[in-house]
Amino acid sequence: MKEGIHPDYKEAKIQCVCGEAFAIRSTRPAIHVDICSKCHPFYTGKQKMVDAEGRVQKFKRKYAKK
Repeated sequence: MKEGIHPDYKEAKIQCVCGEAFAIRSTRPAIHVDICSKCHPFYTGKQKMVDAEGRVQKFKRKYAKK
């Protein structure tokens, strides 16, 4: 590997909105994420409801033949 072309990797703190925090190595000092492996539905087995009400109706209204 060439000298002097690689970024400087430092210890970074990853903070999730659920409160989970862990450390990795990154070029950024801190990273904030919305979802992590501790609160992701795939890993926890719990389904979080997402508010998608009205999207289909809005699509049908927008593209309805007049």
